[in-house]
Amino acid sequence: MEGEAGVLIRRILHIDMDAFYASVEQRDRPDLRGQPVAVGGSPESRGVVAAASYEARQFGVRSAIPMSRAVRLCPTLRIVSPNFQKYRAVSQQVFAILREVTPLVEPLSLDEAYLDVTENAWGEELGVSVAKRLKAAICEATGLTASAGVAPNKFLAKIASGWRKPDGLTVVAPERIEWFLQQLPVDALWGVGPVTAKRLRASGIERLVDVRTADPEVLRAAVGSMTEWLQQLAIGRDDRRVQPNRPYKSSSSENTYPEDLMDLDRIREEIARMARANAAWLERRGLTARTVVIKMRYDDFTTITRSHSQPATRDAGEIVRRAIALLDKTDAGKRPVRLLGAGVSNLESPEGSDDAGPTLALESTSET
Repeated sequence: MEGEAGVLIRRILHIDMDAFYASVEQRDRPDLRGQPVAVGGSPESRGVVAAASYEARQFGVRSAIPMSRAVRLCPTLRIVSPNFQKYRAVSQQVFAILREVTPLVEPLSLDEAYLDVTENAWGEELGVSVAKRLKAAICEATGLTASAGVAPNKFLAKIASGWRKPDGLTVVAPERIEWFLQQLPVDALWGVGPVTAKRLRASGIERLVDVRTADPEVLRAAVGSMTEWLQQLAIGRDDRRVQPNRPYKSSSSENTYPEDLMDLDRIREEIARMARANAAWLERRGLTARTVVIKMRYDDFTTITRSHSQPATRDAGEIVRRAIALLDKTDAGKRPVRLLGAGVSNLESPEGSDDAGPTLALESTSET
């Protein structure tokens, strides 16, 4: 399809499985269907919600909140331990279906992806027709629903997929882009989280379209280097292409502990274990990392990160040494610690080229 001046208008889909982990569990266990379900750890051992069914979300239960809080919000909550092997198997089914339609599939996590269906194996001229067929094929193969957004670019397609969840389908045609943009709050912008949104609103920028007329200096004070990027998104412009099999740009793992950690030797052991896991991840993928990162959450929920960059390596001993050394920049052993994490970033391929792909948090996924 061509727009003005013969410019090709791409047909981009964002496919997002609905409440993925929880939906898989409800599919496999009839007693959970129609019930508020949370997948995650035990509330007695400081577990965290990894996924929440739509029934649970009606009570305010969301992913990443402590399971103890989730139970307080919803006393009838059914808690299920995660089975990542099962979720990965279902994810592989879904992605096999997506790749039957186009090789231009860009995974974002186990349960969501972008597709460029401007040209597709089904010969469909309309992106909405592809989306309908994909949703039906996924449901038939897995018994699960997916929501889809169809738009000329990735930014609009991703927002559209969440517009009418679950089992939704929203199309943002070129002639409807402006209307669609007018409906969006400022935190719909890519990269705008709660803290940034609060700063923007304090500056009088409530809606996405307000970014267009905002004083550039006021905007820069609120979002810094993201200013030009947000200005482009605010007019609906996003030239990023769908990148199949894109490389990772970082990897991390973390753990919340049943009891606060005070013993420095134990903390070192835990950080070393995670750092070795990151080194093994690099080895399996033939990558090296310039930056080692650790994360720490104290008993008052204050969360900090510390990082250190040197020439790229995948040597386990070196990564462990650097991760442990970063503990000297924390209050480990002085303040109770409830969560620890370690990761690597600024990855390089064997050729030494910078990686520009997605962040991978081990055993995690977006939950929508």
